[in-house]
Amino acid sequence: MIRQQVFKMLTGVMAASLVLTACGGGNSGSSNTSTSQAGGAGTDTAKKPVTFTIGYATGDPATKQAMVDAIAAFTKANPQIKITDLSEGGSQAYLDWLKTKDAVGEFPDLVEMRDTQLFADAGKLSELPAELLSLFADAPKVNGKNYTAPIVGTAPQGIIYSKKAYADAGVTAEPKTYDEFLAIQEKLKAKGITPITFGGKDIFHWGFWVNKFLMDEVFADDPNWNSKRTKGQVSFTDAGPKKAMESLNELFAKGYVDKGYLSTADNQTASMLVTGKAAQLFSGPWMFAQISQADPKFDFGWYPVPDRKGRIVVNGLNNQQGWALSAKAGQDEAKKAAILEFTKFFFSKDQYAKFLKAVNGIPTTKEPVTYEASPQMKTVLDVMSDPKTIKSLQINSFWGDNAMPPQWRNWYYKLIQDWLVKGDFSDEYLKKMDAEWDANVKANAAAAKK
Repeated sequence: MIRQQVFKMLTGVMAASLVLTACGGGNSGSSNTSTSQAGGAGTDTAKKPVTFTIGYATGDPATKQAMVDAIAAFTKANPQIKITDLSEGGSQAYLDWLKTKDAVGEFPDLVEMRDTQLFADAGKLSELPAELLSLFADAPKVNGKNYTAPIVGTAPQGIIYSKKAYADAGVTAEPKTYDEFLAIQEKLKAKGITPITFGGKDIFHWGFWVNKFLMDEVFADDPNWNSKRTKGQVSFTDAGPKKAMESLNELFAKGYVDKGYLSTADNQTASMLVTGKAAQLFSGPWMFAQISQADPKFDFGWYPVPDRKGRIVVNGLNNQQGWALSAKAGQDEAKKAAILEFTKFFFSKDQYAKFLKAVNGIPTTKEPVTYEASPQMKTVLDVMSDPKTIKSLQINSFWGDNAMPPQWRNWYYKLIQDWLVKGDFSDEYLKKMDAEWDANVKANAAAAKK
């Protein structure tokens, strides 16, 4: 009862927009789809029809299409299993979309889960079967239990840049320091080239740059900062988080970001890049396919932006994201069996390789899965395998004691938009962050006691 009340309370604080974050991952334990994995003649699911619903984030077109293709391939091989795709596009945050689906009794049977702590605490998820977990090299636990099968490994974000724009501005090398990165922005701006395109219309896109600076200045050195903030031991007015927000503000205040950012959607940024309306985009490898589709001849590179200490800090630790089984579906043996068949199919070596190639994904399963990677993706993989690379989580990706109040994130991004539009950044905004965090923690604790 308490869990349900907590969830209802959290649903009540939904904002009108927000956050989506980029992808999750995994891979199969067999080279070819077996009879069991394909739902063949020897299985119970082959004997009678069964239907289950599926839901996943649709913010990235390449990933959305790869999901659609995987579902189509499975249902073609398994006509007795019908998958109803509930996924929808639009600017609504994925978290808010899931809350809405739950509120109207349409929570997906199989769901791409990003806020695992929230939904696990609300009793909405079922533990994954051991036979599925055995496929993965590392499946993070929440509350001591495995709820998610990682769809892809956490992908780092960095600068995707036009080699022509760099050459036109006299940029001859990728930056080794953050000061060199800022110098590149000045060269582009001086040449009359808009340095950075930004999909500010989609609230999830705000998390890219915001988390880059937070990881640089806070989480790379203190991964337990969130729990300390909840206990009142640290503040957003402290040197680290303050510097993070100052660095973010600098990009906009100095005119490095395209002025039309609030009306630019994430899926428009690739077009902005290839048409020369902007020289750079800060995003992840899932954008590579979009860019190549927009212009197959477009010559671009990718690199991680160094922090102010010259370190490479990226979003790269395993998180809670992945396929999750709803609690309701977990109690339905027919649905549970069908979902297990689909999930095994999804991670089967051939199918999973197709998915990874389509989304430029990083596998996380025990059995190696390789695919023909582009030069840009090879750079990503090199960065991720470099022992000097510091891997972190984003502020919204932590769980347990380090979980942030779930309703705070949406409010936070909107607050940042407010000061960027007004151009009046000050410590007062940082104090508001503390106050809202504390209020959310207090409200959540009060609701849990009811």
